Amino acid sequence: MTTTPALTRAPRILALACLTAIAGGAALVLLLQFLPPTDQISPVHRTISEYALSANKWIFDVAVLLIAVGSAVLFAAHVLMRALPVRSAAVVLGALWTVSLLVVVALPKTDWSVGPSLGGVVHRYASVVGFVCLPVGLLFAARRIFPDSPGWRWAARALAIVSLAWFGLILGAVGYMLAGGGPWWRTIPLGLVERLLAATELLALATLAVPLLRSNRAEVTQVT
Repeated sequence: MTTTPALTRAPRILALACLTAIAGGAALVLLLQFLPPTDQISPVHRTISEYALSANKWIFDVAVLLIAVGSAVLFAAHVLMRALPVRSAAVVLGALWTVSLLVVVALPKTDWSVGPSLGGVVHRYASVVGFVCLPVGLLFAARRIFPDSPGWRWAARALAIVSLAWFGLILGAVGYMLAGGGPWWRTIPLGLVERLLAATELLALATLAVPLLRSNRAEVTQVT
């Protein structure tokens, strides 16, 4: 019994495709900051979702969908390779992260020049779910997907913890407002914090591809 070469390469090809999708989505979001009219949106004070309220909404949607697809395939690959049980906290949280991205695309944030909307409220909560579920899911997944790679295991955990720390800044601003301070979205440079949070989470997500890139296993063998 020998391993089929094409199947041996399959996990690596899949990982590269997912990384390309995630990097492509990130690049499109970055590009929006240089294309009119979204080049007028402050990256320091305005959230990423603000791009979806412009004529460049389709670029934002494609970017988020690329990240969602890359995320879903990465988690699914680890399930198929038996690194993660399908009924595990990591997989459930990864699924919630992916679904939250789809909701963000389907329901844009509130356009405050028009007024509050139910879709905008759902968008906000979906964003919170996504920002929390991905890093927590990676904390659960790190031990199983990096059983023999302590360096990568700690890198994944560190990025997840930093992501939660960025989100903690937002929660701190909300707490400050509830305690009598000013509006939470003005207490911190919200746009900058959210972009740093998103960048850190995408880096954490990318660590899921490492075991696939290093994999020499194949799911199917052939007789020679």
